[in-house]
Amino acid sequence: MAIFLTKDSKVIVQGMTGAEGMKHTRRMLAAGTDIVGGVNPRKAGVRVDVDGRTVPVFGSVSAAVGATGADVTVVFVPPPFAKAAVIEAADAGIPLAVVITEGIPVHDAVAFHAYARARATRIIGPNCPGLISPGQSNAGIIPSDITKPGRIGLVSKSGTLTYQLMYELRDIGFSSCVGIGGDPVIGTTHIDALAAFEADPDTDVIVMIGEIGGDAEERAARFIAERVTKPVVGYIAGFTAPEGKTMGHAGAIVSGSSGTARAKKEALEAAGVRVGATPTETAELVFALLADAGDVRRAGQGR
Repeated sequence: MAIFLTKDSKVIVQGMTGAEGMKHTRRMLAAGTDIVGGVNPRKAGVRVDVDGRTVPVFGSVSAAVGATGADVTVVFVPPPFAKAAVIEAADAGIPLAVVITEGIPVHDAVAFHAYARARATRIIGPNCPGLISPGQSNAGIIPSDITKPGRIGLVSKSGTLTYQLMYELRDIGFSSCVGIGGDPVIGTTHIDALAAFEADPDTDVIVMIGEIGGDAEERAARFIAERVTKPVVGYIAGFTAPEGKTMGHAGAIVSGSSGTARAKKEALEAAGVRVGATPTETAELVFALLADAGDVRRAGQGR
C-alpha cells in the first residue's frame, strides 16, 4: 500500500509544457508515474513526445479529467497564476493537488486552501518537493533513484532533508515519502501524514522531519502521544540558528522560546519520539529501532 499516491494514480501536470514542468514530467514518467496529460490553455490539442511516450495537452483541468479520469495534478504554474490553477483543479474534482510552485503570496495560499478544502481536494504544499511512493508513483520533484520500496513512512517540511533521509535509509526503503513544504500556510500537515501512516498496514516506522518556526511539531507531538501506536523517529532542523532571526523557509520564524528546535525536540521526546541530533544520527536511530525489533533489512548489514 502507500498513502495519497499509488500505482493506480492518474496524474496530470499543470504547466507541463514549461521548462520545469517538462523536465520533471520526464523524470516522473521515468519513475513509473502514470502521467495521462498536461494542461496549458494556449496549447490545447497538442501532443508532446516525452522520451518515446506521447502525452496529450488539454486546455483545462476539467477537460483533462473528462478525457483521462485523472485524480492527481502536479502544479508547476508560476506564482501569479498558481491560485487560479489550484481553484481550477478543485472545481474539476481532482482529489489531490501537489503544488510545487515557490513564492506564492500568503493571501493566495490562504484563499486556495480554503477553496480546495471546501471541495474535498487535498493539497500537498505549496513550495514543496511533492510525494513519492517508491516503485509505484512519483508526483513532484523528488529523485526516484535514491531509495527503494520499503516499510518506512517519511513526512518532512524540508525538501533537501527529505532527499537526505531517503538516501540514508535506502537499504530499508519507504512506503511513501511526503514533502509537505515549509511555507506559513500549507495544505497537508505533519498530523495528516502521521494519521495516514498510522492507518497504512505497509508502514512499520514513521520518520518525521520538522524545523524551527511555528508550533506544527508541538501539535504533531500531542497527536503522536494520543493517536499513534507505531514508532516515530524525528529530526528538527535549526538547532544552530541564532535566536530572533527568520531563517530558511518562510515559515521558520522563531519568537521567544516558541518555535525553537529545543522546544520541539522536548515536545517530541515527551511523546515518546526518538529525536536525532543530525540527519545521519536520525537514520541510525531507525536502524537501531528495527534491529531491536529483529527487522533490519540492510544490504550487507552496513555501508
